[in-house]
Amino acid sequence: MEEIYKLKKATYHLWTFTISKLISSFGSQVYSFAISFYILQMTGSATSFATNLICNILPRTLVSPFAGYAADKYSRKKIVIIAQICTTLAIGGLLLVTLTSGLSLVAIYITTCVLSITSCFSGVAFTSSITGLVNKERIQRAMSMNQMSMSFASIGSPAVGGLLYGTVSMPVFLITYMVASTVAVILESTMNFNLFANRKNNEVDQEKEESMWQSMKEGIQYLKLQPIIMSMIWIGLLVNFLFGAFEVGYSFILIEKLKISSIHFGLTEGAFAVGMLLLSIYLSVRKEFNFPFLVSKRGIIGLGITMSAIGLPLIVSMSYNFMFVFYVLIMFSFGVLIIFVNTPLQVMMQKLIDDDFKGRVFSILETFSMALMPLGMVIYGFLYDIFSAQWVLILSSAMLIVIVLYLARPSVIRHVHPEVGERKKIKKEVESFS
Repeated sequence: MEEIYKLKKATYHLWTFTISKLISSFGSQVYSFAISFYILQMTGSATSFATNLICNILPRTLVSPFAGYAADKYSRKKIVIIAQICTTLAIGGLLLVTLTSGLSLVAIYITTCVLSITSCFSGVAFTSSITGLVNKERIQRAMSMNQMSMSFASIGSPAVGGLLYGTVSMPVFLITYMVASTVAVILESTMNFNLFANRKNNEVDQEKEESMWQSMKEGIQYLKLQPIIMSMIWIGLLVNFLFGAFEVGYSFILIEKLKISSIHFGLTEGAFAVGMLLLSIYLSVRKEFNFPFLVSKRGIIGLGITMSAIGLPLIVSMSYNFMFVFYVLIMFSFGVLIIFVNTPLQVMMQKLIDDDFKGRVFSILETFSMALMPLGMVIYGFLYDIFSAQWVLILSSAMLIVIVLYLARPSVIRHVHPEVGERKKIKKEVESFS
């Protein structure tokens, strides 16, 4: 009976988690769209716009270690709920300022910082709780549905944000976001974060007192003893860094070099979100991959090949319409391949990392990822100004493929998936026998 109850509750968690993430992701992205539009419209300053982006990235990078420590030491459910309540209060504060003295840049920057911090705590705690919310057999489905909700938000938020911004006042817009955030709090409060959890250090029993620094050192020591997890983290970080070639180069090539219209540029970016959404739906209904690490390796090689193709119209002459269709297909493929890379790696990490260390491991990964993203963009921005765009992309793609071929070489694959070696051995025996 207890097993049946757990499975029913896990199904409830799967849908509640997805709806909650959809609401929070949608609200966050619509807010970001509208506020960015407001800043540019109010000031016309790229510096003011960039400052708001920094207010989103920098606090998240700085507090991520604290979020990981808190997720491993305290109740993850409480962290998620408190973070979501703080999000609601931050929007409420911005609403109060708007109604009393008018919306100002300082108020927007402060709100963006608070939302960045609450998003970090909520994100790390939620990611660390997946194996506590659903049974192991449905981890891939949970990760796919999470990605699906974010893809829905990516596709719909610009349209909804533009519609709301053009038809309702800013106070009405902020009240709508507050209501959505409150609904997310109510949904999260009904979930049992310890349904399948296997935490040795119960958050209620705090016999072992340790400082945050000691806790983080313990997390790093744990990682050093996990070569498979370290390989996955290194692959993830280096892919993140080299992906800066795409982040900077794609817009630069299409807008500056090829003079693609803003409407067509937007449609190519929409194809990226559609690719992610369709594959997320597919992975949410199919069985788990037998060899997820191998799938991710092939996905990264596919990403490298696709990334190098972005510069092709700079080498080979194409008509405008053909070029537009080419980039729609490229971006759709990118969306598909990103999910092929991320979902199997995330499922593996969820299964391999001990529950007591998940918060710290995911926060370490997030800290380095957040730090490498702007670094990669700055370096590639400099490189694109000096060298031909197509060669920057081709060399970065080659580096990406070489790195993954080394870090996920056959000996590592066999260590992660011993069955691969066994299958090859059996295949050879069958071939020699026949």
